Amino acid sequence: MRYPVVPTDPGVTRQVLAENPDLMVVAFRFHDGAEGKLHNHPHAQATYVEAGRFTFTVGDVTHDLGPGDSIVIPSGVRHGCVCTAAGTLIDSFTPRRDDFL
Repeated sequence: MRYPVVPTDPGVTRQVLAENPDLMVVAFRFHDGAEGKLHNHPHAQATYVEAGRFTFTVGDVTHDLGPGDSIVIPSGVRHGCVCTAAGTLIDSFTPRRDDFL
């Protein structure tokens, strides 16, 4: 199944790649300078940087990530990112983010 590309924050799109009730994989594509605003959710999240560069804030810690880097964000932890070079993040969520469907 092919899911639609959905605009989220300015300069950011989201596309579900695969999902079932226990797991969801999502591509987020960012323009240079775009921001994934600080937020939290009850889902555990793993993020893989496919391309580009990102500064992530997870709780009180900042991480600079580039292609091939990954990070795990525990359930309920406030997090967000700023894209410093246009790119794509591949996020996995458990359980599925029903709000993305």
